Amino acid sequence: MFKEQIGKQSNKVKNAVERGAVKKFAEAIGDLHPIYFDEETGRNSRYQANIAPPTFPRTFDYGTIEGLNLPNKGLIHGGQTFHYERPLRVGEDILCYTKVKNYFEKKGNFGEMGFLVIENYGEDESGALIFSSTSTVVISEAVRKVLAR
Repeated sequence: MFKEQIGKQSNKVKNAVERGAVKKFAEAIGDLHPIYFDEETGRNSRYQANIAPPTFPRTFDYGTIEGLNLPNKGLIHGGQTFHYERPLRVGEDILCYTKVKNYFEKKGNFGEMGFLVIENYGEDESGALIFSSTSTVVISEAVRKVLAR
């Protein structure tokens, strides 16, 4: 069902690491470290700027992969990992895109499940990689049956 999507990627989308959004995100996750929002702390840090929490890229727009039509309901977040070359600096623009890495199926207690592995990337404006993340979307048998119609 999704095997033909493996290797496809979206166009790059510009996202801002905006100060207010970083502060709200840090508050929402309960991590009030001053490196995220206190300007003096940021200036005096080894990064010489405020940085975003490691999971902040969850808020970014990664574009759309043509033909990858996932439903809005019934999917299970199977986990996500992040890898950083350097932290995201408040005030910078990031070019983000997504790629389908893999799709496989397994039989489990709840029937045949699909596993869609997605990779997200964030680059600076010169094209240097800042971060990547890998996430797995679990597609239940019920959702797979609806999509097969």
